[in-house]
Amino acid sequence: MDGPWRRRRRRKESAIKAGNMWFSSQVGAAAADPYPPPFASFLERQGPSKKRRRRRRRRRRRRERSKVMRGLEDAAGPRGEVEDEDEPAATAEDEVSLRQWVDQPSRAVDLLQCLHIFRQIVDAVNAAHAQGVVVGGVRPSCFVMSSLDRVSFIESASCSESSEDDDLTSGRSRLGGGSSRMVASEEPSGGVEDEKAAFPMKKVLQMEAAWYTSPEEDAGKPATFASDVYRLGVLLFELFYSFESLEEKFISMANLRHRVLPPQLLLKWPKEASCCLWLLHPHQDTRPKMSGVLESEFLNQPKDSLEERDAAIKLKEETEDQELLLEFLLHLQLKKKEIVDQLHNTIRFLTADIEEVTHQKSILSKKSCSKLDKDDRSSKEKLYEPLLDSVKDEYSFNSDARKRLRPDLQNSIQEKHYNVGAKDPRPKKVQQIQENPLSKSSRLMKNCEKLEAVYVSKRCRTVKQESQPGNKFIHIISSGKGSSFRPPHGSSVDDWDYDVENVGRNEWINPFLKGMCKYLAFSRLKVRADLKQGDLLNPRNLVCSMGFDRDKEFFATAGVNKKIKIFECNTILNGDRDIHYPVAEIINASKISCICWNSYIKSHIALSDFEGVVQAWDATRNQVFAVMREHEKRVWSVDFSLTDPTKLASGSDDGAVKIWNINQAILFLHLVYAGSVCTIRTKANVCSVQFQPDSAYSLAIGSADHKIYCYDLRNLRIPRCTLVNHMKTVSYVKYLDSLSLVSASTDNSIKLWNLPASASGIIESPLQTFTGHANIKNFVGLSTSDGYIATGSETNEVFIYYKSFPMPVLSYKFGVTDPISGKEMDDASQFISSVCWQGETSTLLAASSTGNIKLLEMV
Repeated sequence: MDGPWRRRRRRKESAIKAGNMWFSSQVGAAAADPYPPPFASFLERQGPSKKRRRRRRRRRRRRERSKVMRGLEDAAGPRGEVEDEDEPAATAEDEVSLRQWVDQPSRAVDLLQCLHIFRQIVDAVNAAHAQGVVVGGVRPSCFVMSSLDRVSFIESASCSESSEDDDLTSGRSRLGGGSSRMVASEEPSGGVEDEKAAFPMKKVLQMEAAWYTSPEEDAGKPATFASDVYRLGVLLFELFYSFESLEEKFISMANLRHRVLPPQLLLKWPKEASCCLWLLHPHQDTRPKMSGVLESEFLNQPKDSLEERDAAIKLKEETEDQELLLEFLLHLQLKKKEIVDQLHNTIRFLTADIEEVTHQKSILSKKSCSKLDKDDRSSKEKLYEPLLDSVKDEYSFNSDARKRLRPDLQNSIQEKHYNVGAKDPRPKKVQQIQENPLSKSSRLMKNCEKLEAVYVSKRCRTVKQESQPGNKFIHIISSGKGSSFRPPHGSSVDDWDYDVENVGRNEWINPFLKGMCKYLAFSRLKVRADLKQGDLLNPRNLVCSMGFDRDKEFFATAGVNKKIKIFECNTILNGDRDIHYPVAEIINASKISCICWNSYIKSHIALSDFEGVVQAWDATRNQVFAVMREHEKRVWSVDFSLTDPTKLASGSDDGAVKIWNINQAILFLHLVYAGSVCTIRTKANVCSVQFQPDSAYSLAIGSADHKIYCYDLRNLRIPRCTLVNHMKTVSYVKYLDSLSLVSASTDNSIKLWNLPASASGIIESPLQTFTGHANIKNFVGLSTSDGYIATGSETNEVFIYYKSFPMPVLSYKFGVTDPISGKEMDDASQFISSVCWQGETSTLLAASSTGNIKLLEMV
């Protein structure tokens, strides 16, 4: 059987024979000439020798490199429409392949232009010969030409067959001034505004190698310096003679192999025709050297004109360089002006805000001054009254006459009394007043850059909203009573509220101030209690979920130990015990992934496990009253609705979210089964579900496809909105309020979303992105309370964020203690697995992957 090599060989031979027949019919007696036609020459070089095969491989590699370079340039430059194969395309920086420029139909020949191009190529070849290098690639497809007729050498796909070690063909050398870039040589890349179409480049390039092959190379001899001189002769002919059609070009180039020149060239350009014949002599010893070519009258007679042209080109190049520099400077100036304008706007905002805050402060000071003085005076009198009485009694005991103490004597006695005791009668209060501003200021300066970014973004957002028609005042936070300023808890003006309109119209300041006060309200996380259990050495002690009951009196923990343990909060906080025992314990058949208390029925708690089962338990009776088995895989999350406590949602690895009705489950108690009310099908695993706080019909779903889906249970056909910005699996979703949703992902980020009031499709931009914790592979917990967001970290730390700022407010690292030695140790495998706020308080329950549970409080 014929292999692919033989079939290709036969097709090639038949094509060559057809070409030779066509050339013979056109040239006539050319077959009798000692120099073979191009196709016969090509056939002779196609032997199966290893040398020829190596050449073919080298050419193929060059073509592949050229395609890669073209692909890189296409990616770097602007993309346009797909160009036709035979249609010219504009190149970058107004460069064009010399082959395309030469082959323009009916090209007008300019003597000085052609001589200038030819002189540059001759100088380059002469420089190569001076270094002992045979160029080989002296052909139009190996050069590009700029708009100023500067010629540059490139490695073309059809370039010379010289060795790969040839320095000139392995890269690109500069032949003239100006900048240049690689251009596609297989495809036409120069625009030609002519009635006739340009010559097809592929056909011309296939013949170019034969046209520029010297007689001695056809005879099988290696290329020499004289071979380059022969190629210069062919190039000179192409420069000074333009063709009307492709057929005419093929005939003329075939005749050129026999040194037969067209009559038009001999009549119009006799000197150039004579030089062509001189360079194309069949015997290489008779051809001139490069020094002779450079000294020839042909190149030196119009030397003055060429020098003037060269000087004009250099002047134009310098002008273009100046224009480029000017363009760069103008662009830089524009960018800096934009920065200056932004700085001016920021300074203007700052000035206005400083005036507004100063105005608000002055009004507060006037309102609070009188009461503060009165309170301070009364507190001093109460504080000093016992001391003064004791001093009076002491002096009155030693004196017969009762006299009233002078004020200066009273002061000296007080000072003496304090110095003797070496203790301030009010040290704690004074210390708090003095130290808190300092610690807050240091924390403020530590995060100054991030606070500045938040300030600028919110301020610009407010300006854009105010610039919209009809928006005279923008209410950033609506409380039902309008925007109002309320100082932080613990300040001296807690008892007063005042309307913003009384102190200014800059309504955005109060929400920012509130957020900053919330951010600075607490300085650390304090351990209120450390839950001590008897099975700390049990390796299967990972806590997956925790939660407080309806009244926040009890909390439950559950995990891979297949148990739900319920503890009383006050007992844990107030009792100093070696081991804390749960008040109730529920045992399940499988590992528990999530638990959720019912917000209406205090003792009801739901759980989901790794076997795909959802159960509802009565913790008081320690009895299950509903078992739901419709899920096919592990269930990650369950959630009771706050507004309709009979509704329960569950999300599973099977991509399904099911809504259950607890009343139906109670009706079918004797069957121990309750069917789901409805099912939502998703394309990926479901990791988290949660009902909206004020609606039993709105449900948020966190999915493994990096998205959050918000559904209206009355219309399950499509989600009401889809939140798209996370890069990895969304592990948790929690509502911050009815219009704000928080999502956590294994891409090390937590995002805050503003939910639209109506269906809005895809939302891609979150309000805030919180970073600082580490989370790439584990479920680390998420909980929200009064604007604060708590999460765990794979660094075994608890992080607290506030909704207004992207950086952590507080953090606490769980210590790792060696159970044998009792010493602190580092264990990178441990992480925080669950967190839960105690309602709207500042107390947080946190658990690590080893079952270490702590009650933390922000102080």
